[in-house]
Amino acid sequence: MTETTKPSVLFVCVHNAGRSQMAAAYLQHLSGGAVEVRSAGSAPADQINPAATEAMAEEGIDMSAESPKILTTEAVQASDVVITMGCGDTCPYFPGKRYEDWELDDPAGKGVNSVRPIRDDIKRRVLGLLDELGVAVAKSSGHASAEGTTPGN
Repeated sequence: MTETTKPSVLFVCVHNAGRSQMAAAYLQHLSGGAVEVRSAGSAPADQINPAATEAMAEEGIDMSAESPKILTTEAVQASDVVITMGCGDTCPYFPGKRYEDWELDDPAGKGVNSVRPIRDDIKRRVLGLLDELGVAVAKSSGHASAEGTTPGN
């Protein structure tokens, strides 16, 4: 087999309306599609947090078409890496999967000014995850590297 399969990552938070959606959007954007990305919630909300959508739009990432999805056993089984964000024991565990828990503030009920620092923390963590996965940041993402360089420098 000459083709390598791309890594798959599942982001899970309770409502799948803020943190996990922002993380999934960043990973999709920054990897340029080199990573299979999923997100889900143990108790999904009715809609994406508008402040999270606005904060990501400031980064040039459109989440307006996304909707919260229910966490399924199949999604966990299909993922190489499962990153939880405050869902605790509600996430099923399977041997052989890599699990991480990212402690992040919940943006629920917060305005965009309060969501920006959460967004920026998520971006930093996603860049670190890309490095750990051995996936280069896509040139089309507008992000030169994980270490503070800016596009065009």
